[in-house]
Amino acid sequence: MPDKQTTAVTDAPRWQLAGIVADLARARGDWRARQSRTDYGRREFPSREALRRVVGGLGAALFPMRLGPADLRHEGEDFYVGYTLDSALDALQPQVRLELAHAARLAGRSEAHIDPLSVDIVQRFAGQLPALRRLLDTDVEAAFQGDPAAHSVDEVLLCYPGVHAVIHHRLAHALHRLGAPLVARIIAEIAHSETGIDIHPGAQIGPSFFIDHGTGVVIGETAVIGERVRLYQAVTLGARRVVVGDDGAPTKSPPRHPVLEDDVVIYAGATLLGRITIGARSVIGGNVWLTRSVPADSQVSQDGLRHEPKPTAEGETH
Repeated sequence: MPDKQTTAVTDAPRWQLAGIVADLARARGDWRARQSRTDYGRREFPSREALRRVVGGLGAALFPMRLGPADLRHEGEDFYVGYTLDSALDALQPQVRLELAHAARLAGRSEAHIDPLSVDIVQRFAGQLPALRRLLDTDVEAAFQGDPAAHSVDEVLLCYPGVHAVIHHRLAHALHRLGAPLVARIIAEIAHSETGIDIHPGAQIGPSFFIDHGTGVVIGETAVIGERVRLYQAVTLGARRVVVGDDGAPTKSPPRHPVLEDDVVIYAGATLLGRITIGARSVIGGNVWLTRSVPADSQVSQDGLRHEPKPTAEGETH
């Protein structure tokens, strides 16, 4: 039995919560007034936690014997995939609906079309999943072939943060293109928080993409990445500047991030800024700062640029 002193401390209002709750309510009210928010009766935005569960289910459905439950067996794969996809897509649709409804309210449009539109987006997204699985297979294979320390494709799928981030990106990019950019951005930021790899869902990335190690990689919204590209940790594909409008707010500008052509390799710590093009088969060395385009077959280091044409099948250079 507790003594009297312990009981007294336990029964006391230790945290003064009544006043704190009231102050927080006033802070929320002030914020909503400044943002012209008037509809407090329902949730306005997609849930990060709900989308984290959705992506976990989608990943498990795409790779059931590696990312699915520990007790799954081959004979139960199809049933598990169907059940898991049904649950994940059922959970995804209301999150897409929240985004569309919020956008409609901001634009002063009717919300009457929101339910069928959200269902259509998720249906089309679901139809892309087999192609996304095949695309992700190229990324997993690229990671295995690109890292001598990898012992199997299963290892890179289970262990590599770059592969984890790319799975999120492929899903997020599909949703971004289908008209759910906020849901896509939340999915991208879930991967960012878990891996340290920041890929905007608008970035276009070709097959056989590999991020080795990965921490600190940043890939901007309008970046375009070709096939068989490899990046190392702390690489930035960023914008050179932010265009500001007359009101002082950032404006949407033309494409502002780099284009990497096929078979480019960029080593750790390199920073590439602006709408520049890195020609095919080029290698950008570690810690390079680059704000201009380079032709195909270039080698860029801190010492400068060297262009090394590759021999053709006839032994000539091009």
